[in-house]
Amino acid sequence: MDNAATPDGDVILENISSTENITNSTSERFEASTEGMSLAYLSLLGMALFPILVGSIQSVKHVAKQKLSGRREDVETLTNKDAMMFPVYGSVVLFGIYLVFRFIDKEYVNILFTVYFFVIGVAALTRIAEPIVKGLLPLPFSNVSYKLLLLSDEEPSEVKEGGSSKAVEDAANQKTLVSAISSVLSGDAAPGDDSTAGKTYRDLIVNYSFDYYTLVALLLSGVFGIWYLLKKHWIANNVFGLAFSISGVEFLQLNSVLNGCILLSGLFFYDVFWVFGTDVMVTVAKSFEAPIKLIFPQDLPEKGLQADNFAMLGLGDIVIPGIFIALLLRVDYSIAKDGKVKRVYFYTSFTAYVLGLLMTISVMHYFKHAQPALLYLVPCCLGLPLFVALIRGELKPLFAYLDNPEESKEKEPEKKDN
Repeated sequence: MDNAATPDGDVILENISSTENITNSTSERFEASTEGMSLAYLSLLGMALFPILVGSIQSVKHVAKQKLSGRREDVETLTNKDAMMFPVYGSVVLFGIYLVFRFIDKEYVNILFTVYFFVIGVAALTRIAEPIVKGLLPLPFSNVSYKLLLLSDEEPSEVKEGGSSKAVEDAANQKTLVSAISSVLSGDAAPGDDSTAGKTYRDLIVNYSFDYYTLVALLLSGVFGIWYLLKKHWIANNVFGLAFSISGVEFLQLNSVLNGCILLSGLFFYDVFWVFGTDVMVTVAKSFEAPIKLIFPQDLPEKGLQADNFAMLGLGDIVIPGIFIALLLRVDYSIAKDGKVKRVYFYTSFTAYVLGLLMTISVMHYFKHAQPALLYLVPCCLGLPLFVALIRGELKPLFAYLDNPEESKEKEPEKKDN
């Protein structure tokens, strides 16, 4: 049976998402043992649940911190339009990659993809590894923090009007840039804020804080990255895949349950069409080499770490349901009474995801054919939480929740003006 895992890229998801399928990669001469298949599928299930659990918990902390600071630039929030158009964007990218592989030597294309995923993989893994390094590795010397800033500085009004001398122009530029940097370092201003005298920068392009622990985490992540580049080993692949998945679940925000319903429903039809309706998904899957899937060998008992017969699960089948599950955990916190968070909708959706994944594996194993995982995950992850909300009489607060209510209010006047 062939692999049927395909990359699904999008601007919002920064090419870190894919709607791939659990598949059974079996060579013609090898037939996996019951023990090997069971170990592979249970391992994939565990690896799928881990980033959803960790990413969901982290998303609650991140959104709370975001609201306290009043800054929303660190999180990508999907609008209704984004959710509706996402399957369209995904289809365009998927078909585009299909055409690239049809007309260009896949070896050269995969070199570009490998370099790209190496860079973003090391970055994602560094962010995940840094708190672990801080907890486990004491430094033999005092830690020092640094801040990397890249500002886009506006031209002073005197220069724009053409009435200033060269000396005045230089002084104005220096004052503007210095005040901008000072405001960022003191935490008094967000990008684009020009309320402070002399601070007229247009945009804060980079504002990155790091210390020696960050550099150690970067070094360790770089070692994993080089290992992946040289060997393409399945363990290195999974380390990158887990880092992508955790970051995706943590940072991508649906903003509302309605957006989640729209997105999952659209991707339900997307996945079914591209798996059952065309050969595009399978063709791309056979050609595409990147850590956009979690893999586990079915012949591990026979071959050990050198095993090469894999079952796999696409990151899209983790991240897409995962951001919806994370949203429901934030809903649980928002409707908590007397400070007691029951996590009803999180546990319900988490259980629904497990049931959907087990259903996918069972159907795939029975029919010996690749299955679109979202065909089973979407009905479970949407149907069960909504049914629980209906029984509990909480459909209204469920759909009323917004991660960023200010964002919705800002867009209402724009619609009226149009």
